[in-house]
Amino acid sequence: MAVHLIAGGAGFVGVNLAAVLLERGDDVVLLDDLSRGSRANMAPLADRAGFRFVQADCSEPDGLDAALGSLAFDEVWHMAANSDIPAGVADYRVDLRQTFMTTVALLDVMKRRGCTVIHFASSSAIYGDHGDNLIHEDIGPLQPISNYGAMKLASEAQLRAAKEAWLERVSIFRFPNVIGVPATHGVILDFIRKLAATPDRLEVLGNGTQQKAYLHVSDLVAGMLHIADRREPYAVYNIGPTDDGVTVRFIAETVRNQFRPAAAIQFGEGNRGWVGDVPRFAYSVERLLATGWQPRLSSGEAVLKAVAEIIAQEIR
Repeated sequence: MAVHLIAGGAGFVGVNLAAVLLERGDDVVLLDDLSRGSRANMAPLADRAGFRFVQADCSEPDGLDAALGSLAFDEVWHMAANSDIPAGVADYRVDLRQTFMTTVALLDVMKRRGCTVIHFASSSAIYGDHGDNLIHEDIGPLQPISNYGAMKLASEAQLRAAKEAWLERVSIFRFPNVIGVPATHGVILDFIRKLAATPDRLEVLGNGTQQKAYLHVSDLVAGMLHIADRREPYAVYNIGPTDDGVTVRFIAETVRNQFRPAAAIQFGEGNRGWVGDVPRFAYSVERLLATGWQPRLSSGEAVLKAVAEIIAQEIR
């Protein structure tokens, strides 16, 4: 039995990861400042044996070390980050603190306490816009077009340097858009809330041709654990579906059909929804498939499942 510290653990991915680790019989310490995560997200875990929550700022090492007190842990899962890409475009300090300084602080505290294993939630945003070129782990140059992607890439570099100096194991997970519940942000939640406010119409940023891979959170957690269990000294993997993704038009129509069938969809202009948005990319997961892992759901199936889950979340 291991003790896992999940930073940013009260967020969407963190609570799903925690649930599976607890089911496996491990202990989990969720660490979060609750700026984006919430106690409501953690509610299903609260009474589980082996679960503990610590509220702390993950970007400040001395305060973080003090908040953890005498708690000991074997592995760190770094899920802490700004999840609002446009917010990071508007103010670079958001991603600097929440996405990069959390990496620096966690490494600082890990070194103090002798923990040498970390798993990091990176992103396809580190690659930048490669058009229709197939994005694999060794493609270059890496030229992120958002502050979020830039700080994820900087975090990867910091982890690689720490691996050379003192870390024993590093796992880096690069994944595309992840969907499911509890939903806290993202295009599906945005569309559902727009339709709740204006049931007769759905306004979409961009012309709907943006096409991306979508991964259900259950597949993401399974993929991350598969990689971690391989215990490679330094592992870098894309995690995603095996298809070419779906369009924003498909997502908008799916949300409309399931939630407000009579609503009209009004598309904008251009193929970017916001500054820093990569309109389409082809994502390779061949390296991960070669290890024997397979996602259960395609992008389309993940969207269909997530739309139903998030509608249920919003109307309960």
